[in-house]
Amino acid sequence: MLYHLLVPLTEYVSGLNIFRYITFRAAGATVTAILICLVLGPLFIRLLRKYQVAERIRDDGPSSHKKKEGTPTMGGLIILAGIIIPTLLWADLTNFYTVMVLLVTAWLGALGFMDDYLKALKSQPRGLVARKKMIGQIVLGVGFALCLLYLAPDGHYDGTTDIPFFKNWVLKLGVLYIPFVVIVLTGASNAVNLSDGLDGLAIGLCGLSFLVFASFAYLSGRIDFSSYLQMEYLPGTGELAIFCGAAVGSALGFLWFNSHPAEVFMGDTGSLALGGALGAIAIMLRKELLLVIVGGVFVMVALSVIIQVLSYKFRGGKRVFRMAPLHHHFELCGWAESKIVVRFWILGALCALLTLATLKVR
Repeated sequence: MLYHLLVPLTEYVSGLNIFRYITFRAAGATVTAILICLVLGPLFIRLLRKYQVAERIRDDGPSSHKKKEGTPTMGGLIILAGIIIPTLLWADLTNFYTVMVLLVTAWLGALGFMDDYLKALKSQPRGLVARKKMIGQIVLGVGFALCLLYLAPDGHYDGTTDIPFFKNWVLKLGVLYIPFVVIVLTGASNAVNLSDGLDGLAIGLCGLSFLVFASFAYLSGRIDFSSYLQMEYLPGTGELAIFCGAAVGSALGFLWFNSHPAEVFMGDTGSLALGGALGAIAIMLRKELLLVIVGGVFVMVALSVIIQVLSYKFRGGKRVFRMAPLHHHFELCGWAESKIVVRFWILGALCALLTLATLKVR
């Protein structure tokens, strides 16, 4: 909105040219997101408590989590406000990529909201039926892939994706491209959802991931930098850095309330939206395989659940971990919750640095 209001005035006020710079607007979106979360956070938490939108702790979880019973949930609404409002204020709203990532975030945020609503207010412990949730994610993935194939400018989406660590190498997916996009979006959203089990864990890891993708978006959208780094130049994708900046700011602002002991949980409203947004950005930057590296901790958590389920099913009820997801295993090993979170953040930072290293190590 500010971009569309102020850029046309540059012929009269030269100082307004600063709004043409993505770096300035990304920084503005980050700061705006932090302020929105810090201002709206206490208000949202009071409203959630008033209407008794509280977390219901399942009996099959760690016993130490029983003390968290009654903590307000659905705090993902704070995160969504901190992402969507700054993006609308600072980004170019005619940009295809900005519109697409906003739609993905809103869709999955709404899907997560329905799940949280059923759990917290309708006393349905399992929330939205898994089949219905999966259908919603698949429909989104198919629609998103078709938009990239047939509506994206410059025709950069041709059923291929870049391979990390190799210059000018691509993986040709052909007719498998649409299922591939569905898997990336669904996998990313569910992986973040599974990681949201300890205070501050998922939101901190998301902040690191969005910070990395902000760098890749900016570089991919600049012909000079992308040429120097031998990356594919994707005109217009630089605007995604503004969305990523808003996501980083929102993560920091929400962490103010979600750090241990948490005053509010993000719920599926936040986790599905954040994971889906990460997946969508990776797809639009043609860095889907890189998502496995930058989200390495999310991948570990998701794999721990898959391994546990398969082991239990095919090995006569035997378990690999004391409890899945992985962070609960370490809780039962005696690690303090804050220690697990910080150590997972450190692993997330290492994954982020490794991802940035792929810019030159190819």
